[in-house]
Amino acid sequence: MGIYAVLIFIPALCHAALFHIVSWESVHRWAFLLQMTWQTGCHLWLMYRQYYLEETMPVKLSIMISSLMLLTQKVTSLAMDLHEQKMTFTTNYFMKEKGFHTVWRYNILVILSYFMFFPALLGGPLCSFVKFQQQVGKASLCRNLKHAWTLTRGMTLFMLLQILRAVLLEKITFQCDLMNCRHLDCIYVMWSTALIFKMTYYSHWLLDEALFHTAGFSIELCSHVKVSDINIFTLETTNKISVFARTWNKSTAMWLRRLVFGNCRTRPVLCTFAFSAWWHGLYPGQIFGFLCWALMLEVDYRIHKNLDCDSKPWYIQYLFKTCTWLHTQLIIAYVMAAIESRTLASVLALCFSYNSFFPITYCISFIFLGKRKKG
Repeated sequence: MGIYAVLIFIPALCHAALFHIVSWESVHRWAFLLQMTWQTGCHLWLMYRQYYLEETMPVKLSIMISSLMLLTQKVTSLAMDLHEQKMTFTTNYFMKEKGFHTVWRYNILVILSYFMFFPALLGGPLCSFVKFQQQVGKASLCRNLKHAWTLTRGMTLFMLLQILRAVLLEKITFQCDLMNCRHLDCIYVMWSTALIFKMTYYSHWLLDEALFHTAGFSIELCSHVKVSDINIFTLETTNKISVFARTWNKSTAMWLRRLVFGNCRTRPVLCTFAFSAWWHGLYPGQIFGFLCWALMLEVDYRIHKNLDCDSKPWYIQYLFKTCTWLHTQLIIAYVMAAIESRTLASVLALCFSYNSFFPITYCISFIFLGKRKKG
């Protein structure tokens, strides 16, 4: 990342010192406030360069922003572990187990090894500080045939997805045409655009997990704890938006649940998706897309709760699952197209296109079901 790496080293060093200065009662607040202030400042600086100075964003800067977002996950995760007293730091040389608590040596390099672990900064799955250090200590035990097979499979799937993505890019219309499409053609443009984005994310996560294995780490962390970020089959076959939300980038979803959802007493879903928009950078499309996703998730949950088809004949269940699967995929495509939009003009073009028919239909269906239930 060149000189941009300094923007990663500074908060990493500051938080490594912070965790030994601030008390466990308030460490999570200070870590969250300082890290999100730094990350938001970097995002605003990036927007200033992109939109005010009209500069082309260097690839190195894009990698830096992504790494900084993943560093935020690690900082807040470790801070919450300290606040909840799942672990603490001491001057003792060896790690000790005290009941349910874990005591680690007072050493800034130990924390930096967790913060700066390169496969995770490139997008690998999030794991806790304790599990990470335990894995470092017994990494040699994880090198077996299953480890080699997982690495080979991940790299092979990555290459196949990249080839398929390149072929599709030659055949379908891409995102820029969302500004110029007309009528029903906009649905095709939205779906094809979302498909390209999903394949990009899938291949990126597969490569990240392959790097994770190459560094000697098991996805199960040698303790049968699944932290893989990708389950393509579930994402592409589910008929529930809530299942898609929990499965998409799974370790991040678990982190958001712990950081925001579990600590909000009012509107936890809305607060979680609003924070996710903040964490991603607060572009117009991200604000609209994540808030739309939160609304669709609430509506989807209530629709599936009210339309219980388990007692219906098999063909009714099949028809219901097929229709809800199609609608789920189209709504996710709508949300993804919005989130990936970087300008207000492209967001407005999406909103005033035929694509808005799908989220509006979902909301109307929920209102109709609510009235019928009251009647």
